[in-house]
Amino acid sequence: MMQHIRAIITCQSPPPSLSSLSLPLSIPPLSLLSGLRRSLLEPERRSCPSLSRFLTMDSRSRSRSRSRSRGAAGIIVQVALLLCISGGTTGEARPVQRWKCPSAPAAHGVLLIRTRAEVCDSPLVSNLPPASFRSSSQLSGSHAPGFAKLNRRDGAGGWSPLTSDRYQWLEVDLGQRTKIAAVATQGRYGSSDWLTSYLLMFSDTGHNWKQYRQEDSIGSFPGNSNADTVVQYKLQQAAVARFLRLLPLHWNPSGRIGLRLEAYGCPYTSDVLSLGGGGLVYGSSPGPRRSSRDVVSLEFKTARSCGTLLQADGGGGLGLGLELQRGKLLLLTRGPPPSAPRRVASLGSLLDDQQWHRLAVERRGSQLNVTVDEHAERVRMPAAFDGWEAEQLSVGAARGLVSERNFRGCLENLVYNGLDLMESLRNKERRVTVVGNVTFSCAESVSVAVTFPGPQSFLQLPWATSSSPEGVSVGFQFRTWNDAGLLLTFDLPEEGGVVWLYLSEARLRLQIRKGGRALLELSAGSALNDGQWHSVELTSRRGRLTIAVDTEEGGVAHAGLPVSAGSQLFFGGCPAAEDSQECKNPFGVFQGCMRLLRLEDQPVDLIRVQQRLLGNYSHLQIDMCGIIDRCSPSRCEHGGRCSQSWSVFRCNCSASGYSGATCHSSVYEQSCEAYKHNGNTSGHFYIDVDGSGPIGPQLVYCNMTEENTWMVIRHNNTQLTGVRPSAGVDQHSVHFDYSTEEEQLLAVISQSEHCEQELSYRCRKSRLLNTPEGSPFSWWLGGPGSGRVQTYWGGAQPGSRQCACGLQGDCVDPQHYCNCDADRAEWAEDSGLLTHEESLPVRSLVLGDIQRAVSEAAYRVGPLRCYGDKNFWNAAFFDKETSYLHFPTFHGELSADISFLFKTTAPSGVFLENLGIKDFIRIELSSPTRVAFSLDVGDGPLEVRVESAVPLNDDRWHRVRAERNVMETSLRLDGLPVARRGAPADGHLHLQLNSQLFVGGTASRQKGFRGCIRALQLNGVTLDLEERASITPGVRAGCPGHCSSYGSLCRNRGRCAERANGFLCDCGLSAYTGAFCHTEVSASFLPGTTVSYTFKQPHESGRNSSARPSSIYSDTTLRGEDVSLSFRTTQSPALLLYVSSHRGESLALLLNKHEALEVRYKLDGSRGAEVLRSGGRSLADGRLHAVSVRRRADAVTLQIDRRPKEDFNLTADGEFNAIRSLVLGRVHDSEDVDPDLSRLASLGFTGCLSVVRFNSVSPLKAALLHPHTSPVVVTGPLVRSTCGSSASANPHAAQDTRHLSGLIAVAIFVLASGLAITARFLCRRKGTYRNQEAEGVKREDSQDLTFTSQRDSQSVSTENPKEYFI
Repeated sequence: MMQHIRAIITCQSPPPSLSSLSLPLSIPPLSLLSGLRRSLLEPERRSCPSLSRFLTMDSRSRSRSRSRSRGAAGIIVQVALLLCISGGTTGEARPVQRWKCPSAPAAHGVLLIRTRAEVCDSPLVSNLPPASFRSSSQLSGSHAPGFAKLNRRDGAGGWSPLTSDRYQWLEVDLGQRTKIAAVATQGRYGSSDWLTSYLLMFSDTGHNWKQYRQEDSIGSFPGNSNADTVVQYKLQQAAVARFLRLLPLHWNPSGRIGLRLEAYGCPYTSDVLSLGGGGLVYGSSPGPRRSSRDVVSLEFKTARSCGTLLQADGGGGLGLGLELQRGKLLLLTRGPPPSAPRRVASLGSLLDDQQWHRLAVERRGSQLNVTVDEHAERVRMPAAFDGWEAEQLSVGAARGLVSERNFRGCLENLVYNGLDLMESLRNKERRVTVVGNVTFSCAESVSVAVTFPGPQSFLQLPWATSSSPEGVSVGFQFRTWNDAGLLLTFDLPEEGGVVWLYLSEARLRLQIRKGGRALLELSAGSALNDGQWHSVELTSRRGRLTIAVDTEEGGVAHAGLPVSAGSQLFFGGCPAAEDSQECKNPFGVFQGCMRLLRLEDQPVDLIRVQQRLLGNYSHLQIDMCGIIDRCSPSRCEHGGRCSQSWSVFRCNCSASGYSGATCHSSVYEQSCEAYKHNGNTSGHFYIDVDGSGPIGPQLVYCNMTEENTWMVIRHNNTQLTGVRPSAGVDQHSVHFDYSTEEEQLLAVISQSEHCEQELSYRCRKSRLLNTPEGSPFSWWLGGPGSGRVQTYWGGAQPGSRQCACGLQGDCVDPQHYCNCDADRAEWAEDSGLLTHEESLPVRSLVLGDIQRAVSEAAYRVGPLRCYGDKNFWNAAFFDKETSYLHFPTFHGELSADISFLFKTTAPSGVFLENLGIKDFIRIELSSPTRVAFSLDVGDGPLEVRVESAVPLNDDRWHRVRAERNVMETSLRLDGLPVARRGAPADGHLHLQLNSQLFVGGTASRQKGFRGCIRALQLNGVTLDLEERASITPGVRAGCPGHCSSYGSLCRNRGRCAERANGFLCDCGLSAYTGAFCHTEVSASFLPGTTVSYTFKQPHESGRNSSARPSSIYSDTTLRGEDVSLSFRTTQSPALLLYVSSHRGESLALLLNKHEALEVRYKLDGSRGAEVLRSGGRSLADGRLHAVSVRRRADAVTLQIDRRPKEDFNLTADGEFNAIRSLVLGRVHDSEDVDPDLSRLASLGFTGCLSVVRFNSVSPLKAALLHPHTSPVVVTGPLVRSTCGSSASANPHAAQDTRHLSGLIAVAIFVLASGLAITARFLCRRKGTYRNQEAEGVKREDSQDLTFTSQRDSQSVSTENPKEYFI
């Protein structure tokens, strides 16, 4: 049977074994062959071109043995499909193995099914004559380049050069421009000679070679590992050229360079035009257009850096233009006259390199897509171009919108809306006309360039002294990205000096030195490292020296010093020191290109230099310019500015809000929640909701004083705004502009757990919603974009057409659902919160019932407020090493950043892994103290590690941030230094993954992670771990236990309390308040101010109490106290704190008349007080001082500020019995006061007291924040202030205050005298109100957290504490 069927299948990979193929039991009949070919083969033909040659069969055998062949044919068809569908990957080199089914006898007829129109894989080299081959050299006649044909054994079995070094090359002339799709190499037959890597060059003319680079900018190709195996490489992008040149890079170290090769492709035909200042003009057909889509595409090549390439003109004077400027293609628009042309985009770079470049322009309505080679831009046209139609298209023939030069160069494949304009020109169609000089050819000037790629590059040329013994003339052109490097040097023959012509700071400089000193220094030009060609002339004639750069631009410098050259000139650098004593280079080597070298006005033949017939050189690439623009397209993200040198590029990320080698990672947190957990307090912050994603950072206000952390986004009018009737105005409409962009707003709302916005309407004879005919008087627009119409009000449900009172059933008129709809003459209000996220934010407001003369209204739309971060707390717990979550493949080809938090008690485990065919990424805890980020992008495995000094398996949260870009790989762990590894030069760029992303484990289910992973983000996109964990065995959603990591944020005796998502600082036992118990509670005291805190009565000790923590009563008998407070005053003496007892015992803190601190303990009612005096002095200096007193039995420790502690011992029994009250400020009950202190206690205290704590009681905090629920009584004015904060405690501010008070002492004295007389009179009549609440006291809704409005939280206190001390 197999003798009658022959299958020839050539794929990029060896065939699988037949045992691995899954074939159905029922064999398809041969009649299904055609259907199989159409349904299965056609879609796969491009991925495996050899399917077009897939079956040949003898027709007579087929008809004679149809029944026997049906089953076998079906099997072979399926085998063929499976083999080719599993073929190799484009762009991979691998040995080619032809797998052949047993062939039929030669006498049998063969039908070869082949569709050459779609296949481009014909051999191009094997049938060429020997004259089509050239080489740098040959070892012998039998090693000539003509023998370098694949699988041939002619001659010595292939080509070998005379010397095996990197200056060798093999060139093939294909006879005409050809499409080259693949290249195959083989070593020299029967030898140890083969290449292991090489470069490919292409050219249309045999000059001006262009190196072929893969998409990853990889220049080298992998070669062979022996002399016989064929290694084929399919080019990722087919090349079109006539000449092919192969340059060996590495070869078998045990042999020589040896090569046989083949190229695969197909003929390439196109019409080519040469434009010498003229061009084509195409006029569209008259009549209406049927489509708003225009497409124009072409290829072009030019040596000119400026000129108009395309221009489209239409009605209204509008036009589009594509113009070359400085080797870049600019997209320009021209608006209606007299508007000037506007630059819209810049694409490509170095387009004046005389190589073919592809341009495609597509217009779809107002959208314009422009592509130059691999650089694409999408541009939205100005509004004036809506509905615009191009009436005339000019190609190289029109005066540009900016440039006055026409395009000069070659064009091919010029197609406009499917019409081949070159074919139309050949057919002399009327719509296509020629302007100026246009020919059907491509005339190119030959200009041989030389590339200086590295530090060992130099070109040495002889100088014929007989040609000009009394002068010198050297000229050349160069282009580079470097701002420094030696261009030319030579010795002065007689004077014994040296001349250096070099670049420094991107300027051309000339220096002549002799005897260790500079005889002359000149400079010319600027910004010469812009990648453009610059001409240089160095001449010395008749004692006058001149250097000129780009003479048309005036970069010329002169000097009156005669110069002549020695026997040798060195360009670009010098030979190694041991090889040359004539050349010295203190300025660094030149990296760039040179061309048009002239010595004494005679051109230098660089081809003779290449052939070693003239001069000398090292590490040069002759007959090509290998400059690369690494900033086009720019790899710098988020607006980072790209700059470059010859070999690397850099990104300037300043003012972008991003960091890293490519400005990829945001420097800001993604929410207020994240800032809070970094220990920040309320304030304005930039947030970046999607991290490294495309949405930029935005400035918001973070209110962290409440239990929830609120993000506040304001708009242009958050105030209550009145509306009155206006003549001729039936409606009042207002639009709200927010401080952030649209996409930022929507991302914040989507990411937050809850958002709300206040909507309020105050009215008098102004109805809101309900009208007699049913349509609302007023409405608002909210949601994405311009918003959708909403007919409900704050506090109600969407679609209800009600206000909050209608939902609650308490409107002033039960017949209506809004208070304002009652239409009463008294003021009413409808207000509430909008919480439906799909309707937020409020965009516009329309008020309808304002036209009546009696109508009066006011509205307020508050700021958008959101709390919670869905991403920050999204977590999963992995309780087994074999458990994992899987997600779709991670696509981070050029830039990839991964961030997450983890906590564990396990010593190791893989956090995540994603695999490709060769590439992979993996982040793991490789040891208890090490996190490793490993990856492979095609250059071999690379690992970056961060070591921690403390174990990471401590069941605390740790943050990991890994980033990989085209420049480097980095890893961050918590606050440790960043570990970085640079990417290899000219290495692979694209990370190609294709498996699922495994989180918490690996595909092999080994080395899995046990613990919690939280807030996992990949390139700014959060993976929903909780959603996936809820349906995955072995993984639980969420992860409790945050206080172990964040508990340290709770300060000043604050306690960390766990929450489902996060934690809370309980400040009940702290004298401070705020989100982290960090906000001091301070008050300014006047002489009449009293704060009295009453402890439990002795008979109340057994009762239960439900009071708040700040008002918990202490035991009435104490064997020790912890007392602390901060104060600031200029009063001396002064009583700071007084604690009394039912048994006549007391404790007092005071400043004596010497401004020293005293602690007076009276623990025995029958004895006098024991006085403990501190050694510190001058405490009444107006500065903030902190005092702490600690007593245990009879041992007392006193500390002031950060001074050394002072220890004392009491003689009493050490018990403080039946304590009754604690007083701050003036003590009114003289019976409670120790007689020695009665006068001082009656004077009161003038100054500031802050964070007062007596054991677990905070009396000042209770008085200011919880006066109704605490046993505290406030008498006299008590004003909360920031006088106890560190900012207010600035000693320089205190000194300034003293100076100021001294300057205005007279005015203050007069004012104070008047006030004292008035106050005395008022106090006599007013009396004392023991339960008075001071108007200045700010009330709080919670004892643990400070609740402030946005206005209050943003204000800065300007209170001057000094005013209380006068």
